[in-house]
Amino acid sequence: MSIVALILSVVGLAPVGAILGHVARRQIKQSGEGGDGLALAAIIIGWTLTGLVLVGCCVLAVVAFNSPNMNP
Repeated sequence: MSIVALILSVVGLAPVGAILGHVARRQIKQSGEGGDGLALAAIIIGWTLTGLVLVGCCVLAVVAFNSPNMNP
């Protein structure tokens, strides 16, 4: 599950990958299996990319609303 979480985080489904990374870490703690590092990487990458996309959308909205071509 941690591998799938990491893949989803990298290919563009960052929030899904981050949440799946949290689920994977919980299962890893319960079962004692490996893959905790991959799950942690998926969480970090997923939430970082999600934040960057949200900031980018806000910046784009501000630029669009302040554009001189906006019709009143």
